[in-house]
Amino acid sequence: MAFELHTRTAGRTAAGVAIDEGLRQHMLRVYNYMASGVALTGVVAYITANTPALLNVIFGTPLMWVLAFSPLIFFLFMGARMHKMSFAAVQTSYWLFTVAMGLSMSVIFLAFTETSIARVFFIAGGMFAGMSLYGYTTKKDLSGWATFLFMGIL
Repeated sequence: MAFELHTRTAGRTAAGVAIDEGLRQHMLRVYNYMASGVALTGVVAYITANTPALLNVIFGTPLMWVLAFSPLIFFLFMGARMHKMSFAAVQTSYWLFTVAMGLSMSVIFLAFTETSIARVFFIAGGMFAGMSLYGYTTKKDLSGWATFLFMGIL
């Protein structure tokens, strides 16, 4: 068994190791961006929910409907235009999306307890980590789920 393992790893080329390291670095950057975006969304939602002046401006006017649908509009806009935009424009759109998502999700803090919000956050985070690990380790293409998951968004 040890000999088989040694012969499999001994055949790895320097290019294969470089690709693995490059993929690891790329995935680390992606996860850092996503974690930063989720953190910004949570902070904006929490601050908005705990600032009565903001709540009055948002939920006492038609601005409520703009903020309710703005994440969907950002999502559709970025999906359609991402390949035509510069990196800086995509990055700016992403950060604006996270802020809009936080503003629209601030109502969750008014409807649920912080304990239940934290519980669901960690369940969703665990599910994401598990699916991410599954896709990364098995190299299985999960793009076949795209239509099903998109219908879930709608």
